Amino acid sequence: MAGYLSKLEALLKTRQFVVCAELEPPQSANAEAIYRKMKYYRGVVDAINVTDSASAVVRMSSLAVSTMLVREGLEPVLQMTCRDRNRIALQGDILGAAGLGVRNVLCLTGDHQTLGDHPSAKGVFDLDACNFLRMVRRMRDDKRFFSGGEIKTEPRLFIGAGANPFAEPFEWRVRHLAKKIDAGAEFVQTQCIFDLERFDKYMEQIRAEGIHERVFIIAGISPAKSARPLEYMKEHVSGLMIPDALIARMKQAHDPQAEGIAVALEIIAHVRQTPGIRGVHLMPLKWASVIPTIVKEAGLLPRPVVDVTAHPVANA
Repeated sequence: MAGYLSKLEALLKTRQFVVCAELEPPQSANAEAIYRKMKYYRGVVDAINVTDSASAVVRMSSLAVSTMLVREGLEPVLQMTCRDRNRIALQGDILGAAGLGVRNVLCLTGDHQTLGDHPSAKGVFDLDACNFLRMVRRMRDDKRFFSGGEIKTEPRLFIGAGANPFAEPFEWRVRHLAKKIDAGAEFVQTQCIFDLERFDKYMEQIRAEGIHERVFIIAGISPAKSARPLEYMKEHVSGLMIPDALIARMKQAHDPQAEGIAVALEIIAHVRQTPGIRGVHLMPLKWASVIPTIVKEAGLLPRPVVDVTAHPVANA
């Protein structure tokens, strides 16, 4: 396979420290909301994750927004969950994404529908994340559908997965990630990191098992405007550890937003020195405008330029 599938893949495979950021689509049909956010990401990050109705709340289609980013010359990472689609719909959207120029996909199980704004909705969950990864990898590498049928023009995608270093049982975290790698994940983006001590223990286990040599690990960072979102996540987001001392620090801060930026910069500095971490993924918690400030103050500008040899569908 000549060249690289995406800019993200090219940067990771040429040993650059990557910067990704998350973009949450609007709860409306207002495309201008996407274009307004784009200005904070252009030239500042290498790839933009587009969430797929995160927290089971209805939002503009992740595939539609990813296509908008492609048309604007930006690099999307299409997030797709198993919650709302069976294997037929998932495969159809994978083909559609590749045909529209999307080159990265993040395969997720998805938040349960009872957590969102339509709690009585019927969840699909035809596949879990591991089987989803296995299916996409087979579609790309073997040119086969889940059913075994042949794909004449395969979807050329760089395949990613999520990883949670903090969920219990902790001793199963590394084994769970290894299963995703075995299933087909080539890069992983972690849950947002606030507990550095716990994260360091996780990475020690990762290195002991040689996992960091099998997959590109990108660390999740969530800058917070105040203590309030941290308190909410601590209470309501399963498998996330936020130290009480950090919440107290944010509450005591004279300027909570400046303190939130300082905390994010401290975490970025720490993970940049952590062996096995190949980049950061910024999840701004409804604070997209802070992305340029954090990337600049972290010393991550300018972003590197890579020569990507694309794989147009017509020539696949």
